[in-house]
Amino acid sequence: MAKNRFSHAWLHDHINDPYVKMAQCEGYRARAAYKLKEIDKQDKLIKSGMVIVDLGSTPGSWSQYARNKLAQGAKRESDIDGTIIALDILPMEPIADVEFIQGDFREDEVLTKLDEIVGDRLVDLVISDMAPNLSGVVSADAARIAHLCDLALEFSQNHLKPEGALLVKCFHGSGYSQIVEKFKHQFKVVAPRKPKASRDKSSETFILGRRLKHPAVGPA
Repeated sequence: MAKNRFSHAWLHDHINDPYVKMAQCEGYRARAAYKLKEIDKQDKLIKSGMVIVDLGSTPGSWSQYARNKLAQGAKRESDIDGTIIALDILPMEPIADVEFIQGDFREDEVLTKLDEIVGDRLVDLVISDMAPNLSGVVSADAARIAHLCDLALEFSQNHLKPEGALLVKCFHGSGYSQIVEKFKHQFKVVAPRKPKASRDKSSETFILGRRLKHPAVGPA
């Protein structure tokens, strides 16, 4: 009975969520697009000509937003000024001008495909709205969250421009301060972000890191 009450309450909140309604009106696949939009507006992350990698991209709303932003600087309405590469283990419906690679970005085969698309360029921005399947066991969930953040940090260390940026989803609670410390070890500027589009009840937050302290490769 309690589970049914929770399901009805969630469904009611979801249907009446203004961001859900906006996403439906504006053609975004998920309300999460507005989280990235708010952070981008505050920090001016996405600019014309960028190479952007979206880790854990499915269903694709962050890639959609990035694509729309890069289209603003294009000479023709049907083009974008930049490159977007989306990666996910799960399939994703195609998005115009977005290169999608299905697979685990820890695997060499997937990284090889990424390298083929990027060519001799380095990445300007890595975005990640990835979240693990939470079990409710605090220690186990903290470990899963930390692992995803570690993967995004490692990927960024190997692929970002020295002046590049990484934005990842995280959760307040056990292990959060350790994740922030890892960001501070890797980036010169680190800031938490809690966009209004994040639900008030959620412990979800985002961590933004900018400008690598120890870039793996020199500027392209």
